[in-house]
Amino acid sequence: MVLTRLLAGLLALLLTACASTSGAAPGVDPGTQTEAATAQRVEYRLDTGDQLRIIVFGEEELSGEFVVDSSGGVSLPLIGQVDAEGLTLREFEGAVRQALQEGYLNDPRVNAEVLNFRPYYILGEVQEPGEYPYNSGLTVMNAVATAGGFTYRANTRVVYIKRAGSTRELEFTLTPETTVNPGDTVRVAERFF
Repeated sequence: MVLTRLLAGLLALLLTACASTSGAAPGVDPGTQTEAATAQRVEYRLDTGDQLRIIVFGEEELSGEFVVDSSGGVSLPLIGQVDAEGLTLREFEGAVRQALQEGYLNDPRVNAEVLNFRPYYILGEVQEPGEYPYNSGLTVMNAVATAGGFTYRANTRVVYIKRAGSTRELEFTLTPETTVNPGDTVRVAERFF
């Protein structure tokens, strides 16, 4: 009985110690690492260039494929322009549902999905900097490979990413798991040695 309590207390102490240990990557400012991790967990928000499939159940003429235009909206049959910029898919579905309920349909059921995400951009010390189409699960290493690989001057230890909608560029330790999101700008810096 005493041994069980002692083991339970020791296990609780060990778990508490593990939870309070910093998980920052070596060589990266812990504040930057925390900001970076938070930036990656944010729910996807629609923006200019996203291609959507919108289905209004039972209303085939209102369903189809649409693009978020340069004004941040989607032009839909019957209801016209619906703002999409900055909304999650669920929020956008709600906006379409609300617009359809205002004099057109009694109980519209709306589903939206992203068919093609807006592109990402890669610049700096890669062979072919530019704009590339986003694919789900994209990592920086995949993005560099798509851009022809690193130049001989590339810093292959860190990468700088400006997330879509952000004004700040964040520094990330370059690992195979470093992700790229739609609309991001990835910069591969030059090494100094």
